[in-house]
Formats: sequence, C-alpha cells, structure tokens
Amino acid sequence: MLIQLCKSKIKNAIVTEKSIHYEGSIAISEEIVERANLHPGEKVLVINVNNGERFETYVIIGEKEKSIIGLNGGAARKGEIGDELIILCFALFDEKEVDFQTMNIVTLKEGNQLPDEDS
Repeated sequence: MLIQLCKSKIKNAIVTEKSIHYEGSIAISEEIVERANLHPGEKVLVINVNNGERFETYVIIGEKEKSIIGLNGGAARKGEIGDELIILCFALFDEKEVDFQTMNIVTLKEGNQLPDEDS
C-alpha cells in the first residue's frame, strides 16, 4: 500500500511578485527550491496565511539569489505582494518506508532568506 506524506514544507515565504498574464505556477528562487528538495514542475499545495486561500499549482524556478516567491496566472489572484505563504509538497511512500521518512522543513528568514545550513 502507498501512503501520501508531506515531504517538503517552506514556511514564512513572503510573496514578492505576481503576474496575472503568465502561465499558472509559483516561482521560487532556485536556492530555496534546492534546499526544500523540490523540482521544477512538481505539484505543491500553497496556503495563504493572510487570507486563508489554499490552492495547488506547480513549481517553476525563480532567479537565483533574488529571494523570489511569485504567484503567476490564476494563482496571482490568490494572494497579494507581502502575503505570507506556507508551501507543501507531498509524495507517495511504500508502507514499509513510512517510518523512515522525515519532512524537509525550510523556515525562511526575513526577506525570504534561507537559514544557515545548520539552523
């Protein structure tokens, strides 16, 4: 049996840009994507802490070292610049693997900056 678990979580992500006239997605700076163990095109659940909106979309890589969290296309209607987001990604694991899985949590600092590796 396969069980769906949260594999990655980005907390304290602040929307820095939005573009209605763009293919739907969430742009996340490359270094944040790497730290969270996400992949381009991977499906994510986005929770807007400010307004309670929850929506699914897919990851695109934002410009490296720009601390970008960008809402695009229809997702741009789900939040405003400055809104706080939680970004979750789930994966399927075999029942035998479940006890060995740990969620990769990235808690961003002010300005969408990554914490130190050992934080």
